[in-house]
Amino acid sequence: MTRDEIHALLARGIAAWRARDAATLTAMHAHNGVVASPTGGVLEGREEIQRVYRVWLAAFPDLTTHEDAELIDGDRAVQVLRFSGTHAGEFFGLPATGRHVEMTAAFVFTFRDGLVIEERRIYDFTGLLVQVGVLKAKPSI
Repeated sequence: MTRDEIHALLARGIAAWRARDAATLTAMHAHNGVVASPTGGVLEGREEIQRVYRVWLAAFPDLTTHEDAELIDGDRAVQVLRFSGTHAGEFFGLPATGRHVEMTAAFVFTFRDGLVIEERRIYDFTGLLVQVGVLKAKPSI
């Protein structure tokens, strides 16, 4: 893939997050694609990948997405995103808390034949759990 093709695919992903479109997000992945995520574990294949997109979109129905940075090198890219929303639905077994959360994430992609073949999601899952009240953090002095 060219740099412009990768950039266009990443832009399509941002638009799909904003449109809350799990089907389009999933279609960006190869049929046998893999996603490694702190919340979903290692997901193999579109069906599992789409399941996790749907969990996020249902748990945070007002989720907003902002791209902070994008780096493309050959067939790989890193996208740094900021997500915010209200925890209004079940999230991996945690009932809705009604709390607002904000999180920065880095997604590391590998592309082949116009699709994502591997994605690694990196974010502060512990911070997210503190924000929804599952974990308590001591204030620093």
